[in-house]
Amino acid sequence: MTILRLTRFTLKPSVDQAEMLTVRAELIDAVRASYPGLAETRLAKTDDDTWLDLWRWESDETLQAAVATAPQLPQAKAAFALVADATVERLDLIEER
Repeated sequence: MTILRLTRFTLKPSVDQAEMLTVRAELIDAVRASYPGLAETRLAKTDDDTWLDLWRWESDETLQAAVATAPQLPQAKAAFALVADATVERLDLIEER
């Protein structure tokens, strides 16, 4: 079953969008190189401050393998150092049309 992981966050005041996008791209590349199963990512904003980062995983097993150790990647530490108020949700994808 396809799993979606949604991270909602704001940027720290000292961080600009360009920096976040660069660091996010580096994180995605590192995760894809280290863990199979990351099918796609999407980044959106709900307002001037709030970002939604949606990562689509091929299965719960591939997501769990990444979640277990990916936070130790230097790129993950760099990415999360830029954000505040991060929350994460795991979603089972039921239907697409």
